[in-house]
Amino acid sequence: MLTDPRGAPDAAFIERVRSTYQVEPEIDRVLTRKLKGRAGPEYVPVPLERLVDGVSSLIAAESGADFTIANARWLSGGASKLQMAFDLNWRGPDGSGPERTEPMVLRMEPPEAIVETSRLREFEAIQLMTGVVPVPPCHWVDEEGKHLPHPALVYGFAQGTTKPSTRPSTQVTGIGTNFGPELRQVLATQFIDDLAAIHTVSADRLAELKSFAPAVVGSNESVLRQIAWWRRVWDEDRPEDVPLVDVAARWLIANAPPLDHVSLVHGDYRAGNFLYDEASQKITAWLDWELAVLGDRHQDLTWTTGAHFGHYHEDGRTFLASGLVPVDEFYRRYEAASGLPVDPVRLRYYRIFNDFVSCVHMLATAARVARGGKTHQDVVVGWLSMIGNVIAGKLRDSLAEVVR
Repeated sequence: MLTDPRGAPDAAFIERVRSTYQVEPEIDRVLTRKLKGRAGPEYVPVPLERLVDGVSSLIAAESGADFTIANARWLSGGASKLQMAFDLNWRGPDGSGPERTEPMVLRMEPPEAIVETSRLREFEAIQLMTGVVPVPPCHWVDEEGKHLPHPALVYGFAQGTTKPSTRPSTQVTGIGTNFGPELRQVLATQFIDDLAAIHTVSADRLAELKSFAPAVVGSNESVLRQIAWWRRVWDEDRPEDVPLVDVAARWLIANAPPLDHVSLVHGDYRAGNFLYDEASQKITAWLDWELAVLGDRHQDLTWTTGAHFGHYHEDGRTFLASGLVPVDEFYRRYEAASGLPVDPVRLRYYRIFNDFVSCVHMLATAARVARGGKTHQDVVVGWLSMIGNVIAGKLRDSLAEVVR
């Protein structure tokens, strides 16, 4: 009987994938940790009391200030991370400020997630974006899971909603969100301006991201590292061979464009990943920075305008990127806001890149995580795995167009 080497990878398997795919050091650490823990138990609900104890240990180790934690409760949302909201009673990090109560969020990994990412990189990205775009204040990170059951970070609770309360929806957050004609006009300007601000952060500021490998104008090394990242995940997680994924990887390597500008790429910039206040109609926070990389802005531009995150206008003909603005208008306004050009050739390349990565997420990792019972979101992750075949069809069609 054939056994699945990926179900309980031994040291030889782990060393093979580590030596085959040249990824960033922090990504190697995270993926290696995942493989070493794969043979462990399925997901078991963690009592809130255990998380409160872990957060208390983390804060005590990092700040040393007196504090108490109250009103701990589960926070819904997200298909990949486990989240707890709580109130922190304290006098600030050094204990010298006025006594106050601040709402906080713990964001922690399950045993395995649909995307295995670094809490340290997410922490650094959020901190970097403070004062650039609305983000919650990021306070502490437990990158190795020393205090909590799994790696985690703690940031301030951001007020807002991801979708209009007047337009209830049962869809996964961000999938086809309809903001309505009036609200979409208000949000679209903020949405575009924020993306432009993210992509034009100075090189000096980007150098503060210590757990990110640098990217260089004129080189395609940054995207080649990303391709290696997702080829490695495919090798680690796939339940079966799918030649299309390998064909796509080879095309992406052969056609990888050099950078013309280094940007911080959010990696999941779309409806569903920002909060806004319904009264003021202002975006209050950008969330889910776990896939941030240093690279090409077109990666975000093609993801944001993807078919699964938008819907058609009331006229039935015009597709709205992330439910906000027609795609061509989005690109024009982005160019004006950022001062950076939108290159159709790069758009085509990163459209294929994003579909390749999504196939890895859905056909490999989501299927394995759901089948192995490794997450608290097994139903959602199982549903997402089914989308993989649809995305694979898009990837096939896109590749057929460029190799004719």
